[in-house]
Amino acid sequence: MDFETITYQVRDRVGLVHFNRPEGANAVNPAFGRDLKAVMMEIAFDDGVKAVAVTAEGKVFCGGGDLKEFAGWGTDLARNAHVMLQDFHAAIHQMNRTPKPFVAGVRGAAGGAGLSLMSAFDLVVSAESAKYTMAYTRAGVTPDGTSSYFVARHIGLRRTLDLTLTNRVLSAAEAEQWGLVNRVVADDDVDEAAIDLATQLASGATWALGHAKRVVYNGLDHSLETAGEFEAEMITAAMASPDGQEGIAAFVEKRAPEFE
Repeated sequence: MDFETITYQVRDRVGLVHFNRPEGANAVNPAFGRDLKAVMMEIAFDDGVKAVAVTAEGKVFCGGGDLKEFAGWGTDLARNAHVMLQDFHAAIHQMNRTPKPFVAGVRGAAGGAGLSLMSAFDLVVSAESAKYTMAYTRAGVTPDGTSSYFVARHIGLRRTLDLTLTNRVLSAAEAEQWGLVNRVVADDDVDEAAIDLATQLASGATWALGHAKRVVYNGLDHSLETAGEFEAEMITAAMASPDGQEGIAAFVEKRAPEFE
């Protein structure tokens, strides 16, 4: 499958998504939204992909919405943005629903829609010089990219309001302290670290990893009783799977598991 703004390949059971519009700061535009939706569908239906690493070409992971392109839309701005967001949001929804871990490797900056997108990944590896900012209200608009769902869940309501209303810029160290990213590495090591982490996940009990992701996200949105029922459903399904039986046997026998 050919894409306009990204590249995609599969290696060692890891889907490698690479944003590839560095001259435009890998910003979100209609082509990016379409490509992201298409690659998420490709990943969802490829049983050979067990984990995903997403990195970016150039100095910026994703600079937000492509305001230069938006400015040229004139009176069609709102309509075109609505169509674009249908694809962009659908891509994020698909990523969240797909029972596979997604790892982002962020260099340079993630601003606006870039920060929103980054916050939707399951795990984030950050370059030590990376910067993070919401930036929406600075341009006179409100947040998108499902940030109202993910960012507040990662860092809390008060901090989310701080980022949204003041456009405060966080360093990588602050982002890690706040819980917006999982780990910080040297700038030159970001892509490799993200891919290594995804490869590690792809070599594990992949059914359990993917459905553990579903269990965690499900618990955010449901009552205690409903969350517990879903946990029981998932863990018993895991116990019935070859990987679950192998994992338990390996633990009892004090040996390394051999997952399928």
